[in-house]
Amino acid sequence: MPRSRKVTATDAELCIKLYELRRETEMRKARNFINYQFQPSGVEDVLKIMQAMGTTENAWARQVFSFWENAATLVLNDLVHPNLFFVWNGEMVFVYAKFKPYLKDIRQAAENPAFFANVEKVVNGSPDAKKRVESIQKRLGKLAVAAKAK
Repeated sequence: MPRSRKVTATDAELCIKLYELRRETEMRKARNFINYQFQPSGVEDVLKIMQAMGTTENAWARQVFSFWENAATLVLNDLVHPNLFFVWNGEMVFVYAKFKPYLKDIRQAAENPAFFANVEKVVNGSPDAKKRVESIQKRLGKLAVAAKAK
């Protein structure tokens, strides 16, 4: 997703602000749950959390997904330079890679074809990010096999 414009101080300020928002206490808990504790073995596990309204886990999932959707919107609207954005964080790519196999079913179950669509557009608009998705998914697959072996 290359842009012809140069990175600006405003781009850097937005990246710093996004980083600061990720450090908020509840957001850290949400990110820890989604990124590390929650290890879905199939779409059923994901849908269970997505449909468990009123639970902490559901709130955390919605918090993480909406955070990255909003961040992706900044990139798509050219408010933050994508190259700088990807240098400053890789977590959005990780979350996308982790849930990519389930997106079609989540969208269908939620009757929301736009679920995580901005993130998908941003990631798919960057050849480097697409390569990172493949690498992350391979690593996640190996971790899942190792976890089942225990």
